[in-house]
Amino acid sequence: MTNNLSQHMGRAAVIDDLLKTSPIPNLMDRISGLDQPGGDPRLKQIVGRVVGDLFKTIEEFDVTPAEFWSAVSYLTALGQSNEGGLLAAGLGFEHFLDLRFDEKERQAGLAGGTPRTIEGPLWLADAPMEKGSARLDQDPEVGEVLFMHGQVRDTDGNPVPHAIVDVWHANTKGGYSFFDTSQSPYNLRRQIETDAEGRYRFRSILPAGYGCPPDGPTQALLTAIGRHGNRPAHVHFFVSAPGYRKLTTQINIAGDEYLHDDFAFATRDELIPGVTRNEDPDAMRENGLNGPFTEIQFDFAIHRETASVPDTVVVRDHAKAA
Repeated sequence: MTNNLSQHMGRAAVIDDLLKTSPIPNLMDRISGLDQPGGDPRLKQIVGRVVGDLFKTIEEFDVTPAEFWSAVSYLTALGQSNEGGLLAAGLGFEHFLDLRFDEKERQAGLAGGTPRTIEGPLWLADAPMEKGSARLDQDPEVGEVLFMHGQVRDTDGNPVPHAIVDVWHANTKGGYSFFDTSQSPYNLRRQIETDAEGRYRFRSILPAGYGCPPDGPTQALLTAIGRHGNRPAHVHFFVSAPGYRKLTTQINIAGDEYLHDDFAFATRDELIPGVTRNEDPDAMRENGLNGPFTEIQFDFAIHRETASVPDTVVVRDHAKAA
């Protein structure tokens, strides 16, 4: 072990020396624009760091030209398949950004609240708005009925009236509407404005987990490094209200085989609520059903807005139904 570490450190020193020899430093300045007066100074530094680290990687692992151009082709295919957001989750970047947010809030003294977790790449803008309660399953589909309800509160336990609970999830086959064209655009998607007591409620169907497209570039890379591309069944949420920090989170369905083996690293223990299967005949009749249904109760606690930590509203490209 000590011998291997010494060899690695020796190799790293050689690589650092190589990158400091002419003409590479001058080349790095030209690549990143540091030798030019215009442009964004911060972006120049980032480009220089990323390119420099890639140069080190090529040298350390003796990457061949064929391997390099294979990687370029892979990135082209990734863009063509629109799987950039999927790979970002699968390589842990989205989870890492969440961990950075968590640490910044901790340093600012923000404690408590519902944990954040990844948004994922499948949100759709402008889902229909309902007040108090909503039904998400607008397409006919055989599946167990899910009722989910709870309250939005601040971190002191006070209800937050008129908060917006934006909810979306997959169907029983793991497909998301709009992206899965067999579904109507806003199936299993709604925005719910909480009532005067901060309460929300919705009826839907119990979702299934899903895997990355089996023939797509994300799964190709995961397979090449010995990983699966599966996610446990889950339900996504944005929770927002004026004067409060926007919460991006999701709950996972207990009992799923991938509950603690999510390829996107999104599982957090506080986001695994109890799941109750209700077989009471009276409860079935009260809800207009002929069979058992599943219930989940989950409350959200959100922080008041503060200027001492970065904004939780993340600007990124999203799909929008025509």
